[in-house]
Amino acid sequence: MQDTNRDTTGTDDRLPLEGVRVIDAGTLIAAPLAASLLADFGAEVVKIEHPEYGDGLRQLEPMKDEVPLWWKVTGRNKECVTLDLSTDEGARLFRELARDADVVTENYRPGTMEKWGLGYDALSEVNPELVMLRVSGYGQTGPDSDRPGFGRIASAKSGVTTLIGEEDGPPMTPGFPLADTVAGVFGALGVLIALYERERSGGQVVDLGLYEGLFRLLEFTAIEYDQTGTVSRRSGNDHSYVAPSSTYETADGEYLTITATTPSIWARLCAAMDKEGLVDNPRFETNERRVEHADEINGIVQGWVGAHTREELEDALAAHDVPYGFAYDVEDIFDDDHYWAREMLVSVADEDLDDPVVQGVVPKLRETPGEVSHLGRKHGADTEAVYRRLCDLSDEEIERLRSEGIV
Repeated sequence: MQDTNRDTTGTDDRLPLEGVRVIDAGTLIAAPLAASLLADFGAEVVKIEHPEYGDGLRQLEPMKDEVPLWWKVTGRNKECVTLDLSTDEGARLFRELARDADVVTENYRPGTMEKWGLGYDALSEVNPELVMLRVSGYGQTGPDSDRPGFGRIASAKSGVTTLIGEEDGPPMTPGFPLADTVAGVFGALGVLIALYERERSGGQVVDLGLYEGLFRLLEFTAIEYDQTGTVSRRSGNDHSYVAPSSTYETADGEYLTITATTPSIWARLCAAMDKEGLVDNPRFETNERRVEHADEINGIVQGWVGAHTREELEDALAAHDVPYGFAYDVEDIFDDDHYWAREMLVSVADEDLDDPVVQGVVPKLRETPGEVSHLGRKHGADTEAVYRRLCDLSDEEIERLRSEGIV
């Protein structure tokens, strides 16, 4: 692991991944998010972008005064340099960067990095200790590996899309790039595992298909089908394995979600509703029986919720220690003191925006927490500094590369 020349003699300002150098050659979401998560905990991340086009997130909404807001978050804590990987000299310079790196991340279609002479075999020749995260639609192997793939397609292939929506309605895609972001989390996990293992066996490839993280999160669907032949289907806001469990509309138009996963929660919910007699009702005495009568029991809960306001429901549920939650939009999140107390919302000084608020670092490490030092920088903001520091290029060499369109 590389020495970043930061003072790590004390624990107060030490970040847990200091000394890890990551070359982020990915675009848009999945691999760049993995690199961003590592950067939150102190990894030195050098973000590679095409000299002309930049990362695709720079062109995506939302924007404010032509400043790309999505990019600001995914590009945070990174140094931004430009490099055309498709040129011979660009590929040579990339191999120079990889020589002293710990990690390379990329999410091109399989074969693209090899076409440029930057596949793992080529990079490991100059750095046998290198860990390379490779995210693609379907993974680097298998009959579908050559197919193009994106997050929406991955959600469909994973089985998630068919589980979202009303029972009698069409499958629905999540309203944000769930497959890409989940792949980013699994990608960061894979990198950390590979870095840990590297101490024993050297570098390796972390190979991740976009659909695979989502499929892993579905947990019981595979074993349920294998052992019982059951195909999980959409059930709207209701659960097929717990009742009562749904999203209920309040008298003032809010949406409350409750799930009675244990007998004690069910009993406390009945007390909150002033319907203690339901606990001993034979139709509802076990979760299995309640699931059999899910429409009836969810209807009872909806009748109670629909007769009360959000404030009244909060008082009743809190008084009986019933877990509950209201369906938040981002305005609710900003109004929630708990988000601020947990530093899940943090304000960051920025050269383009007035101290914007972004998500904080996850997870929380008590002794060596991560931090957001800066948001995504301008295209190529660190090109000269990084190439001077990491590749020992002179100002004249950098200017020549710039004039030739390589950086």
